[in-house]
Amino acid sequence: MGVDRLRGGSKKGVYRVRADGPRAASVIVYRWAEAENFWPDVGSPEATDPFAPASGLTPFLAAQRRLDGLGVRVPRVLAVDGSRTRQDADVAVVEDVHGGTLEALLGTDPARGKAALGELADMLAVMHRQLGAQYGRVDVLERGGTAVGSSCEQVVLDRALVDLGEAAARDGRIGSAAGALDDRLRELAERVAPRTSHGLIHGELGPDHVLIDANGSPVLIDIEGLMFFDVEWEHVFLQLRFGEHYGRLARPGLDAHRLDLYALAMRLSLVAGPLRLLDGDFPDREFMAGIADHNANEALSLLPR
Repeated sequence: MGVDRLRGGSKKGVYRVRADGPRAASVIVYRWAEAENFWPDVGSPEATDPFAPASGLTPFLAAQRRLDGLGVRVPRVLAVDGSRTRQDADVAVVEDVHGGTLEALLGTDPARGKAALGELADMLAVMHRQLGAQYGRVDVLERGGTAVGSSCEQVVLDRALVDLGEAAARDGRIGSAAGALDDRLRELAERVAPRTSHGLIHGELGPDHVLIDANGSPVLIDIEGLMFFDVEWEHVFLQLRFGEHYGRLARPGLDAHRLDLYALAMRLSLVAGPLRLLDGDFPDREFMAGIADHNANEALSLLPR
């Protein structure tokens, strides 16, 4: 009866399809295709890099199975087609969760939003208690693969140095402080002690990546990057994205040295990533430019005074 493209989705197309008949009145269709990916082609990154672009039916299904098996609420999968015989795309048809995002709910109905936030905290506790000796994306580990690098902190440092180089070439403020930022990253990395187990994390969990179902419960989306990694990486992102609401998601016992390194690394990633995206034809350009500008200022604020 109708098709609406939903906002967001820089690596895949997300569509609400409205139908007439005895089944659900609407479903969501995920479509992974080159034409739906706004990120510019920068070659072929290592598929085993935990931060390589997580896009496609394989990582989605691996993440959906793992989270559903843990009792973490994710959209139900109704149909999939990875044959690429009907169209030049991988396709998944999933449940349409109608309650909007947690981000919106926290603004319009704080009481219900806080209740959903409490459930989300419980979900994260379940995920972060799942420990693995190896770090890496779930679909890679399921195939018997091994992630690149020698440790989570080394992977983050290496990536941060690349992000710093890209950001410095495109943002004058970062360029002027590139030497100090490089020194600070290496100094923070040296303080991190070795670790032998890693938790299961979403990897990019903001309140816009949490939908609300008919029962008022949170539903995780954009799950393709699910991986075993340092939970500190998740918590730095949660604090950044949930802001004043982060306190309900916080947990004791996190490694302060990892938090310091990951906070600076993530800010640099959020400068380089949006600027890289603007090299392509991403439509919401002012929004992305704003993210890069804000995080450049935040990265510089993390330098010692």
